Amino acid sequence: MAHFDATNAAVEVHAFKEGLLAAMGHDLKIRVTRFAIDIAEDRSSLTATFDPDSLVVEGVLNGGELSDKDRGEIEANIRKKVLHPDRFPEISFASTAIEPVTDGLRITGELTLHGTSRTLSVCSHRVGGEQIVEVPVHQPDFGIKPFKAPLGIIKIKPEVHIRVSLKIDSV
Repeated sequence: MAHFDATNAAVEVHAFKEGLLAAMGHDLKIRVTRFAIDIAEDRSSLTATFDPDSLVVEGVLNGGELSDKDRGEIEANIRKKVLHPDRFPEISFASTAIEPVTDGLRITGELTLHGTSRTLSVCSHRVGGEQIVEVPVHQPDFGIKPFKAPLGIIKIKPEVHIRVSLKIDSV
C-alpha cells in the first residue's frame, strides 16, 4: 500500500474572495498539515482522512502579504465559523471506483465533509514528478456557510478548490 502524508504529499485549499470590497481582501492558499492518503498496491482503492483543525494559512494567491495577526484571525475564523472541527473532527474520502486515464486515474468515491457525504469523481494528472488532483468543492453542498465579514462586504466564494499533490515515485 502506498501511504502519503505531509512528508511526501501536499494538500492545499484555495479560497477566493468576492463582495463589495473584495479588492481589499485576499485570495488564500491554505495548507492542510495533518492528513493520510492510502492507495492499494493494485490501485483498486484509495482512502483519505484530513484533520480540519490542521489548516494553516500559507499565503496569498497571486501575490500580496498577510500579517501574522491577519493569518491568526483567518485561521480562527476557519475553525470557529466554517469547519467546526469540534463537531466534525475528520474529513474523509473513500473510493468506490478507480480507473486509469491518459496520464493518471479517474477516482470516484464518497467525500464526507462537515457531517455530509457526497459522491465525487475527479481525475489525477501528471505534472513533472507529481500526480495532481484538483477538486472544486461547493461549500453549501456540505452544509458549510462560506465565511463573510460583517455586512458581507468581503466574503469567500462558495466554491473552494482543493489541490492534492502526490510524489509520483510513490504512486
